[in-house]
Parts: sequence; C-alpha cells; structure tokens
Amino acid sequence: MLIASYNPKGTGDTLIVILRPDTKEQKQEIKNDIVRISDVESNETLGYNFFNASQILDDLEGVNGQAPLTATDVDKLNSALVAAGFTGDIEFDPEPKFVIGYVKKMEDHPDSDHLKVTITVVDGGKELQIVSGSPNMAEDIKVVVAKVGAMMPDGLIIWPGKLRGVESDGMIVSGRELRLANAPQKKGALILPNDFGEVGDTFDFDKGQHIFD
Repeated sequence: MLIASYNPKGTGDTLIVILRPDTKEQKQEIKNDIVRISDVESNETLGYNFFNASQILDDLEGVNGQAPLTATDVDKLNSALVAAGFTGDIEFDPEPKFVIGYVKKMEDHPDSDHLKVTITVVDGGKELQIVSGSPNMAEDIKVVVAKVGAMMPDGLIIWPGKLRGVESDGMIVSGRELRLANAPQKKGALILPNDFGEVGDTFDFDKGQHIFD
C-alpha cells in the first residue's frame, strides 16, 4: 500500500508517505530530513515524513492533497532513504484506487436495519464485500468504489474494516464525498450512467465533474 500527501500551505514542503495503518504504539526515528514512523512491537515501517520534499521530487508543484507517485518518484524516495541510512522499502503501487464497480449482489446486514452487504465487482473482475449505508443501494447498478488505500478528497483514508461485525473491503461513495460539481448534498451512492465507462475502469474525476450538469 502506498499513499502520499503533500499540502504545502498546511505542512510546508513535507511529503507524508503512508505504507500501513497506524498502530497503538509507534516510534519515530529521524535522519537528515526524513522521519521514519514504525510499529514498536514489529518494527514494521508505517510511513515516512520527507522534509524539503521538493529537493527530492521535482513534480510536486501544484499538488495540494494526495500526491500521485510515479515509479521514478518512488525510486528517488528510496534513494533518499538509503542516503540517509534507512532501508529503501517503499514499493510502487500502480493499482487504481477509485474504480467503476458493479453491484452484483446485495443482502441485508445481519445486525442492522439500514446497512446492506454487497458483493461488488471491480477491476480485474475481483469481487469485494462492501458494507454500505446508502439508502439507494441496489443490485445491478454501476457505482464508484474507493478501494483500500484510497484517499478521499477530504483526506480520509480507506482501510479494511468491519461495520457492525461484518467485514468491508472498500467504500461505495457518493458524488458529495467525491466533491463532484453540483452533487446532491445528501447520503446516497453515486449511480453511474451505463455509458460512463466499463466496470473496472479507473474513475475519471474530470469527466465525473459533469455528471450533474
């Protein structure tokens, strides 16, 4: 998993790289302009903070929020880690995180009167179990799925989890949550027109801005 965030107005010239979810006990190690955050018990790397990040990556201009990292960017970050005395353990993740999904099956949640448990098809024909509270959830619809590892426009990171005891591997999102222009400001999954794209395609945010025209 690889999530990167760059917010020069809020945190200055700092690139935040997240590799794993937070754990209860963490430790930090600082070398040069890099902070490594790791789990106390396992010593697994949870993430890094790269200060003066623009001196490492030359393509951060204009980025404000999630930073899309190329394979070359990851190589540069790993080289900086090694130069500082860390292990270059960041792995490039080319998998799209916002994709067009298809709700193949839906059933009632066993411990909720409003949640639904869906089987939703995403890229590569993979089927994900996703729990949804959207009042308009139904079978045989195209939706937008924020997969595990996605960062929502408001900064929320999608991790695997459970809702009322049922595992959920991703999130079926609304137009409001995607901050699409003119999206209804209420709960409800974004149901895509059939001709918007094929199941498994990466969701086109630019095209999505015109869904509610």
